Amino acid sequence: MKILLFFHGGSLNRGCEAILRTAVDLIKAKNPNAIVNVASFDAETDNEIPLIDTLYATPQNEISKYSISGFISALKIKFQNDETYYQRYKFKKIIDLIPEHDVFLSIGGDNYCYGEQPWIYEVDRLIKKAGKKLVLWGASIGDEDLSEPKIADLKSMDLVLARESLTYAILKDKGVANVKLVADGAFTMQKEEVDLPEGWQEGNTIGFNFSPLVWQRNEASKKAAYELIQHILDTTSMTIALTPHVMVPGNDDHEVLQQFYKDFKASGRILLLPNNLNAIQYKGLIAKMRFFIGARTHATIAAYSSLIPTLVLGYSVKSKGIAKDIFGTEKLVLSINEISDSKKLIAAFDEMVSEEQQLILTLANNIPTIKENAKKAVTYLFELT
Repeated sequence: MKILLFFHGGSLNRGCEAILRTAVDLIKAKNPNAIVNVASFDAETDNEIPLIDTLYATPQNEISKYSISGFISALKIKFQNDETYYQRYKFKKIIDLIPEHDVFLSIGGDNYCYGEQPWIYEVDRLIKKAGKKLVLWGASIGDEDLSEPKIADLKSMDLVLARESLTYAILKDKGVANVKLVADGAFTMQKEEVDLPEGWQEGNTIGFNFSPLVWQRNEASKKAAYELIQHILDTTSMTIALTPHVMVPGNDDHEVLQQFYKDFKASGRILLLPNNLNAIQYKGLIAKMRFFIGARTHATIAAYSSLIPTLVLGYSVKSKGIAKDIFGTEKLVLSINEISDSKKLIAAFDEMVSEEQQLILTLANNIPTIKENAKKAVTYLFELT
């Protein structure tokens, strides 16, 4: 059996890397004879991922309006309101791989959170037209994200694997019968030990992750985050480790965190972690922290799965659903609107500190179940074949 993991954006997003690493690991652990290939939009960033049989570079084809293809595309769009020629041209590198594979895993579960994207539907349609199995791996989708075309696309799949219970309930309510509840594979990701940077306090360092995505959606959130950091410096003895997790140009955590570092460097208790570690190395550092505060979901998953009490600067259904599945409630998750309120941020931090031992105990009790749920994804996958 030949499996293609596709719609992977590249590993400069360490969350995407974590999804890819663990998907390949879980599939190979279940069936060592399976051929697992990957189609990546940025394959050069994925070269060190183990166990991949073939890594395909599948960047989008650029279409010039002055070319024959551009002319045909423009005519079809203008006179027939038909974008399929354009979409097939842009994603030809993926489409050309359809005949060579048996099962297709769309590992861009977040793709469904960002508005209408008909190119996804067209590629999926061609996969099903060819008689292949189609799976959405690790999906998170809010009710506000759904549309009739999107629901129809989801219903056309052989299997939709929801990584948290809120998405599962939403899709069930919309009549997506082929959905199964699992957990994000990144909960199972191993860690790699790395040297601790100078200034790290063993047992008393808190990780802090912030993203341009959050700042763009709520500009006042950065000021509130500054006030939270000042509160930590004023009321605790902890060192703060600024922790990037996405280094994609135009969406680079490290660039934002550099400003935090510059403004608080004089405190002598703030570190900026490097931007060139891979996902398992960042997890190695996060696992040694006392607490973690993060906007990037997979940075918080690295913390949760290492039994680190975590405050989530949430901006989507996935953050809320993951917390609910661990704690029974949306524990220590602040919405995109709440994170601009420094009083709420500080109150949530203080709550996390005061409940430190109980949070560790809850994580220790529940994370093993979450990891087992993540492994169910491959059981469901191989039931299709």
